[in-house]
Amino acid sequence: MALVGKQFPNVTIDAMSEMGDNLRINILEEATKNQSKVLLFWYPKDFTFVCPTELHAFQEALAEFEKRNTKVIGASCDTNEVHFAWLNTPKDNGGIEGVTYPILADTHRHLSSILGILDQEIDYNEETGEETFSGGNVTFRATYLIDETGKIFHESVNDMPLGRNVAEYLRLIDAYTHVQKHGEVCPANWEEGKDAMNADRKSTAEYLSKH
Repeated sequence: MALVGKQFPNVTIDAMSEMGDNLRINILEEATKNQSKVLLFWYPKDFTFVCPTELHAFQEALAEFEKRNTKVIGASCDTNEVHFAWLNTPKDNGGIEGVTYPILADTHRHLSSILGILDQEIDYNEETGEETFSGGNVTFRATYLIDETGKIFHESVNDMPLGRNVAEYLRLIDAYTHVQKHGEVCPANWEEGKDAMNADRKSTAEYLSKH
């Protein structure tokens, strides 16, 4: 079920800071109380393969997100203790030492279940009453962009082998901010500094004639 255009769930989750502090984070409140955008990205597991490349990629772009008044938060179903161990593992050993944004620990899978992003299937045998679970019961690579009102303006879900393109989320934030400020709509492949359009046929025709 698509969540774009809806409020992010009002759920508070355990989290770990880079300093080893146990936190409690509510994504909706992070956006509305701080009047900032939030990028929340989920990954399957700590101490895996593609995941550290993504966490470091978001860290490398952190200053760009901060320029856009956007807070970056990671999330998985691992515990705070596992997060802390990973944060203290050097980069050259597959760790995420140097990551400074918080990471949610959705160990009860409450928020990820609400979002519908768990790799989990339940088969029910009507004859025996037996339930069979399959899947890893961890999250896909889901990403949510939330605005200052707590509304989700972008969501995407990648299968586990597919790492994200961090630059695309910066582009989406730029586009949404442009819409907020100017009331214009952003055409395909729009980037900051390029022409946008009014939401009418004349503006579309003029844009297409120039590009």
